[in-house]
Amino acid sequence: MDLRRLVQAVRRYRIIVAAVAVLGLAGGIGYGFVKPPTLTAQAQVWLPTTKNVQTNVLIADSTSVLEGAALSLQPHVPLATMRKQVQVGNLTPNIISISAKATTADQAEDVANAVANSYLTYISQPNSPGGRMFGKMVQSATSATGSALPVRLGTLGGLGLVAGLLIGILIALSISRGDRRLRERDEIADALGVPVLAAVPVWHPSDTAAWTKLLQAYEPSVLHAWNLRKALRYLGLSDFRAPESGSTSLSVLSIATDRGALALGPQLAVFTSSLGIPTLLVVGANTEAGAIATLAAACEASPEVVPNLRVSARDEDAGRSRAALKIVVAVLDDETPRMVPGPRTAATILAVSAGAANAEQLARVAVGAASAGRDIVGILVADPDPTDHTTGRLPQRTRMARRSRPTRLTGTASKTAR
Repeated sequence: MDLRRLVQAVRRYRIIVAAVAVLGLAGGIGYGFVKPPTLTAQAQVWLPTTKNVQTNVLIADSTSVLEGAALSLQPHVPLATMRKQVQVGNLTPNIISISAKATTADQAEDVANAVANSYLTYISQPNSPGGRMFGKMVQSATSATGSALPVRLGTLGGLGLVAGLLIGILIALSISRGDRRLRERDEIADALGVPVLAAVPVWHPSDTAAWTKLLQAYEPSVLHAWNLRKALRYLGLSDFRAPESGSTSLSVLSIATDRGALALGPQLAVFTSSLGIPTLLVVGANTEAGAIATLAAACEASPEVVPNLRVSARDEDAGRSRAALKIVVAVLDDETPRMVPGPRTAATILAVSAGAANAEQLARVAVGAASAGRDIVGILVADPDPTDHTTGRLPQRTRMARRSRPTRLTGTASKTAR
């Protein structure tokens, strides 16, 4: 796993990464509300004289002093809670500090002052264990210190976000390692041993109206139009302008689970008609009815959508039409691909979306087409991966596995002595 594959995995599964990161953020903020920040307030008590300051520290933290402080608080605080909140120490031999922690400043200040007052009352009694003393509070708890709730929520939320992001990246990497779907054009070309002719973004129509709009309004960008021109030139389909100059046909196969690739055939038909090539788009019999029903309905509703383009949902129209180019769209089941006998076309290409199928699925489709006498001669890729910089123009067997190293010249041939 290198940096490039890491970035690709995160990009491909960015929704999962983002979802886990958001869960981490929510978890951090939720923990901040469940465990709010504690604030600390401190009161200081002065003693006129003391022989053992540690004894007075123990007295200030004793059960008797804490119980007296607890009784003075409203609402009442349990003794066990008081022990967790209060901490007693000495600043000097004559000054004892009493600190109290609580989730609010008022509560921390009230507990610290209550313990200090209870301690002063306790040591002023004649039967005090350390001897009777009269101390005084030199500093009452008036201001609590600690992080505010918004700051704590921001900190915990940020930590949760980072943790969720890291976990999401690990999940994306784990899924990516087990994902056998082909995304790069070189991988797709290698799976079948035929070149990728073009890679273009596609529309994703979901109903009859959307298909009709595609047939009427599709227009590729300059770059993608040039790629489609090169694909037509490779297939020998760019010189047909009128029925008198001859006619030809093309089958565009895709698999039922790849709904995005279904739009490649119609988009190619619209593009060829824009070049002045009289084109007939046919929804072939070799289809999975559910996958292509809305396209067939659009073809039945509007046989003539734009100049030079006719559409039909019947295979027999392909034989009667005088169009210069007939494009037959067929959708096969990738598990058991079987082509129904129909009009034979001059060439057959495969349409597939990046990341929609694995090598086994594409191979099954190729075998199914070959068994019907239709060898796949090229591939069109729908919605190419933005991180894919391969071309898919050559099968793997013709690529060099590694760069050839320079040959070291060790000497020259000696001249033959005369």
